[in-house]
Amino acid sequence: MRSENIERIDGLPGSFPLELSIELFSRICMNRFFDMKVGEIYKQVPFDCPVYLGVGEESIAAALSLSFTSPFRIFAQHRCHGWYLSYGGPVIELIDELLGLPTGCAGGMGGSASIHCPEIGMVGHDGLMGTQVPIGVFNAMASGQKTLVVMGDASLEEDYVLGALGTAATEKPPVLFVCTDNNFSCITPVCVRRNWNAVQHASFGMSAVEIPDDPWLIMHHVKRLSEKLPAFVNIHTCRISAHAGVNKDRTITPEWDRFSLVKVEMEKLGLSSETERIEVLITKAVDTIWNTRLKEVGRV
Repeated sequence: MRSENIERIDGLPGSFPLELSIELFSRICMNRFFDMKVGEIYKQVPFDCPVYLGVGEESIAAALSLSFTSPFRIFAQHRCHGWYLSYGGPVIELIDELLGLPTGCAGGMGGSASIHCPEIGMVGHDGLMGTQVPIGVFNAMASGQKTLVVMGDASLEEDYVLGALGTAATEKPPVLFVCTDNNFSCITPVCVRRNWNAVQHASFGMSAVEIPDDPWLIMHHVKRLSEKLPAFVNIHTCRISAHAGVNKDRTITPEWDRFSLVKVEMEKLGLSSETERIEVLITKAVDTIWNTRLKEVGRV
């Protein structure tokens, strides 16, 4: 059942240090305002590649980056600007990648769908939906290195993804699987596509939870799951962006906006003024870095 409050733990944000919640909100803001700026810039300076924005989903990467930490490798797919930013990828190199420049994080050849960053252990994607899952699993099996594999709810349904999950459950490589479940493959909801539940039928006996995109809840569960890998977490979220492109998805009304809900929790923690300050600072920082880079490369 999709709900912004499923598995809610009352008072959970207050159990974390305030400094951690402030850093969490900062990373959420960076993810959100960066993608919103991408949408603004794209309408003025069209990119040579498709763009996949994660507006509405930004709390997931922010929370994971504070609870599942390096050294490890990240295998993600499109809609992963937030993963790159949350784990500390250089912002300029991501901008250059979206602009198709050779100084981009994937040499300007991957664009939005294939973010690559050896500095943070993030492996670029080939563009075929879900292939990061078997590649990540077998890399972890060969290397023994802790691994984060991120997929969407549609990728989860691919046969090679399910096979890789079954292999992981048997061979037990140190992998945390995260499904960012926004309920839609393009515009087709999960209930139309399948009659099985992700955690019950795709975890193959691994430790698994099904939770909403409440970042404190994510950090709470991921800390526990990290101690008994492989593990699987299906995170319900709401995509505000269109499947591809830079507009809002006009075919879907988001069931909730986690960003607004996080701000409510920050207020309850007595951090309203800090929240406002962070929003202003990060908005200005994102505007400045984008506008400066566009001038530097002659894309004004």
